[in-house]
Amino acid sequence: MINKAKITAGLGTSHVPAIGAALDNGNSNDPYWKPVFEGYEFTKKWIAEQKPDVIILIYNDHATAFSLDIIPTFAIGCAEYFQPADEGWGPRQVPVVNGHPRLAWHIAQSTILDEFDMTIVNKMDVDHGLTVPLSLLFGQPELWPCKVIPLAVNVVQYPPPTGNRCYNLGKAIRKAVESFDEELNVIICGTGGMSHQLQGPRAGLINKEFDTKFLDLLSANPKALVDMPHVEYIREAGSEGIEMIMWLIMRGALKEEITELYRFYHVPASNTAVGHIIFKNE
Repeated sequence: MINKAKITAGLGTSHVPAIGAALDNGNSNDPYWKPVFEGYEFTKKWIAEQKPDVIILIYNDHATAFSLDIIPTFAIGCAEYFQPADEGWGPRQVPVVNGHPRLAWHIAQSTILDEFDMTIVNKMDVDHGLTVPLSLLFGQPELWPCKVIPLAVNVVQYPPPTGNRCYNLGKAIRKAVESFDEELNVIICGTGGMSHQLQGPRAGLINKEFDTKFLDLLSANPKALVDMPHVEYIREAGSEGIEMIMWLIMRGALKEEITELYRFYHVPASNTAVGHIIFKNE
């Protein structure tokens, strides 16, 4: 019998750039930032016990790897490694992200044959959308303790994919992982959000009620979220709240029956709400 790879858990988390700056500049114990980092202590202990071989990390690029010249809806990193991006003030001093090319190529092939138009990327710098979640999960190690497959989603330039498309992509990713011919413990991570708006008259918008409802439905009834139109995310969660559709890829990659292990919500961090949740596959 050939042992197969398996997605054992999924998690969602915000990827606020200021969180990375607070950690990098030694401010994580400041009164403002300490509650944020304390909210991830459970997760750091939990993931150390899980010992994942690979993390599939879903995030959005912030005009570093991609620009208005090229805007892929879904892009998977298939390289051996990914350098931290320079977002205007120098790259974060975090380890190089080591990929898993063989699994990434397998996911690309499987999802494309399942009629998802996946862009294959063989060279890509990764910005705070990917490195901040890794820092929240693993702290400040000399090397990240597992391989990482970046999966970038366009939630910056209209039109982004629908929630339904994201949820179904998650299912296609699960199918791909479960058909891979190597025994691997895989955890999938959806990032972005929660409610926030960075510009205009509603800059600083935070909607705790909407964020809480989203987490409740993501846990107990994700199908209630898949048909939510983009305009509802924008109205209720701000212009950048659309990032939350990336959590639906993570949830779609899990089984319908899951156990919610942990939840954390905090306001504010910079000018956003921080949300975090962990699911165990049953």
